[in-house]
Amino acid sequence: ITRAQLEEIAKTKMKDMNAADLDAAVRTIAGSARSMGVSVEGV
Repeated sequence: ITRAQLEEIAKTKMKDMNAADLDAAVRTIAGSARSMGVSVEGV
């Protein structure tokens, strides 16, 4: 998954997340993706 795709997901989920800003939300989602075995690029 690319950073652009992570940002798109983060923008959609932002209202449900406990993240201070978009970058924090992207990192949270990237961590979740990695734990599920998804390859994360550019983070």
